[in-house]
Amino acid sequence: MAAISDEHFSSLQILLKAPSKDAVRQLCADSFPSGAPESRRLAESTAGTLSVSAIEAKELVAALHTLSHHILFHNLTAPEQILVLFPKSFHPSLKNLITKILLEHSPTWRNEALCNQISLPHLVEMDWRVDMKTASDSVSRMAVPTCLVHMKVEDSSCLGGSGALSSVTVELSKETLDTMLDGLGRIRDQLSVVAGK
Repeated sequence: MAAISDEHFSSLQILLKAPSKDAVRQLCADSFPSGAPESRRLAESTAGTLSVSAIEAKELVAALHTLSHHILFHNLTAPEQILVLFPKSFHPSLKNLITKILLEHSPTWRNEALCNQISLPHLVEMDWRVDMKTASDSVSRMAVPTCLVHMKVEDSSCLGGSGALSSVTVELSKETLDTMLDGLGRIRDQLSVVAGK
């Protein structure tokens, strides 16, 4: 997590040239995505909106990006928590406007960040059955019991509030099933110890 420097705050002062509060609001929203600081198109459109150089616009986008991510990373949810980040010499009205806009967008950005986290699939349903595998040749006939475990798993996703379901079927011999049950028993015991603390 990059620290917010004095250069970032001096770049934020460029927002005083914005034609309206809505333009500032739009710039804050546009600067949040991960690729925003490197976006040449965003820098050019920002430069046009504020009548500044492309370099100044790029620095402004980077400053807004860093500030918004800092607020999200440190879970700053109250205006007082954000206002203290600004230097005392920072323009008071602009400081209040930026704080208000960042607080408005924070819940949406937090949800986006959570949706982009890597998550393991969740077990939704499990079913099992015991089958007999038979094989024969001219010498002997063989019957081996096996366990078929059918699981439905859900890949977590924030899109639409639910993930995609997929099915997995696993065939286990008696020896493999014994090993798995022994391992699951150890996991249960460890979870009990942790939960008991």
